Amino acid sequence: MNGLSGLHIDLRQVIIAIEAAVSLVGMDDTNHGKRVGYIASQLGKQLGFNEQSIQFSFDLGLLHDCGVSTAQMHSYLVNNFNGNDAHIHCEAGYRLLKDFEPLSKFATPILYHHTPWEELKKLDLSSHDVIMANLIFLSDRIDVMAATHYKTDFLCAREKVVKSIIKYAGTLFAPSLIKAFQQLAMSEVFWIALEERHITRYTWDMGQFERSQLLTIAQLKQLSLILAYIVDQRRPFTAQHSIKVARLARYIASAFGLQSEQCDKIEIAGLLHAVGKLYISDDIVEMPGTLSDVELSIMKQHSYETYEILRHIKGLGEIARWAAFHHEGGNGVGYPFHPEEKDLSIEARIIAVADVFQALVQGRPYQDGTPLTKVIDILDELTTSGKLDQDIVNLTKKHKDACFDIAKENNARETACAVETTVSEYL
Repeated sequence: MNGLSGLHIDLRQVIIAIEAAVSLVGMDDTNHGKRVGYIASQLGKQLGFNEQSIQFSFDLGLLHDCGVSTAQMHSYLVNNFNGNDAHIHCEAGYRLLKDFEPLSKFATPILYHHTPWEELKKLDLSSHDVIMANLIFLSDRIDVMAATHYKTDFLCAREKVVKSIIKYAGTLFAPSLIKAFQQLAMSEVFWIALEERHITRYTWDMGQFERSQLLTIAQLKQLSLILAYIVDQRRPFTAQHSIKVARLARYIASAFGLQSEQCDKIEIAGLLHAVGKLYISDDIVEMPGTLSDVELSIMKQHSYETYEILRHIKGLGEIARWAAFHHEGGNGVGYPFHPEEKDLSIEARIIAVADVFQALVQGRPYQDGTPLTKVIDILDELTTSGKLDQDIVNLTKKHKDACFDIAKENNARETACAVETTVSEYL
């Protein structure tokens, strides 16, 4: 922690975390963004870009589909080489990033990354945004054309891919980019590196280029809302839950007497705590009734998945642990880490109580919310079993009406409707 000013956060790892979350929203292919980043960076090298522009190309490739909201949209983009509705996800991605200063420089290229070259070059944009937008368009389409061949005959099919792409020189793609692609495509290494095991390693290697930047608490909240928005694309009720848990956890922390800075960080952890559920199938997360032993064992993995997404973002540190420990209780009760009593922080205990309280009040798509009196009974039962902290539960009961109002509020859905509006109102 760096005082009241904020946290030094590794932006490259933030970008990789966003790509990891986006790739789970209705997509079977979890490496598309990584491959587009790789292709763009290799084209940049072929074009003689400086190191800064090569790094920008890679990051832009990772982020380019952050506005993809559904499996249907993903399928449309894969099956339509230059479809008329591609602008929808471009505009969504632009809105998502344009007001988040640390990543705002990617917003304009994302907005135009499906705009044909013959139109793009006429727009009143900087030369940098124009070439980067078209570079990602080309990289994206190369990957879409080649994707079905990666595990079988990609070296044999590369000539077919090249022929399919180069016929769009001057219309969809800048001739200079097409020329660079033709030169790059002659190397077997370029194609081999796109295989899953290699592209994952390449992304990991690129992740070692640390780019630490001081983010204010407001910016960290904004980043957390971006991730909540991505969650919302798959499960709206989960994102609502995260926003309300964050608000409730902050209220409880303040009532507990924690300093404002600590309350801010608890709020951020609350926003992030459910990110790992993106790894769990909809059938399990949204299943009515009691889960089977196998289903429950799968569900119990989501807290660790939250930790895996967040822990690589250098600078989050304790916030990642607080978010991931939201199902842990005293004396090893809970899951999946089973920390010792001394390692279960007050911040994590607060989020655990807020999580249970809000989940009960909100309910699920298949189940109405629980009345306050019953919520209190359940909290007492979980306290007796050691799953929740006695002091935090007692404090929550003391302020039960205020906590109920926070947990029940209905305005969190705004996050999915207009992120920029939600961010300004939320902060």
